[in-house]
Amino acid sequence: MERIEKDVRIGRREAMYFLGSVVAVGFLADCGSGDDSSPTSSSTTSTTSDSTSAQCIVTPALTEGPYFVDERLNRSDLRSDPATGQVKEGVILTLAVALSQISSSGACSPLAGALVDLWHCDALGVYSDVHDAGFDTLGQKFLRGYQVSDASGLVRFTTIYPGWYSGRAVHVHFKARTSPGASSGLEFTSQMFFDEALTDLVHAQAPYNTKGRRDTTLTTDGIYRSGGSSLLVPLSASGAGYAGTLNVGVRV
Repeated sequence: MERIEKDVRIGRREAMYFLGSVVAVGFLADCGSGDDSSPTSSSTTSTTSDSTSAQCIVTPALTEGPYFVDERLNRSDLRSDPATGQVKEGVILTLAVALSQISSSGACSPLAGALVDLWHCDALGVYSDVHDAGFDTLGQKFLRGYQVSDASGLVRFTTIYPGWYSGRAVHVHFKARTSPGASSGLEFTSQMFFDEALTDLVHAQAPYNTKGRRDTTLTTDGIYRSGGSSLLVPLSASGAGYAGTLNVGVRV
């Protein structure tokens, strides 16, 4: 399987993952999802086979980081630990990823049948099922899961707005695989980011506010500066939380 991932230098916690070569990018993102950072803007989900209406730009792959675990948890609601049923507290975040395949002519059409993993930290900056200097959550599986893209190329997840940990801006990891475990196919890994003003608003609430002010923002995050601005997710208010869509494509 061809892997697409980019390693860059960043803080101590993920340093081991930022050594190595820069890998060429084969995935693309719809430019409509790239630079709209307004927390009240409406998300746009548009994939089409008409090259005259599809505008696509190359987007970077970003590092997997130290906390990916291939749990193979097929679920759309990531908030609970399957073993205990305990639900993580936090502002509800509904995320959709719209996958497209990009032809040699530049036309975009939905990419169905791809496995898409999402994982991120909880409101206090803790990841599940890992042993770290600051926590040990082995055996827990909160805020992890995957969905398979439908005929429209869409996957949808319900989770919580992420907290923060030292050295990183607020982010969500995702990985798309067209043929997991096979020698053929493509594996693409990247991250989503969010508007800082909205993060301030969310992190002023409990339980986020018990951790204090984050020490890294988008402008000081080395991974984001590596090209993450094209992965800003425009979010809009939705019920008691927020919702947004990231448009991502791959050249085939």
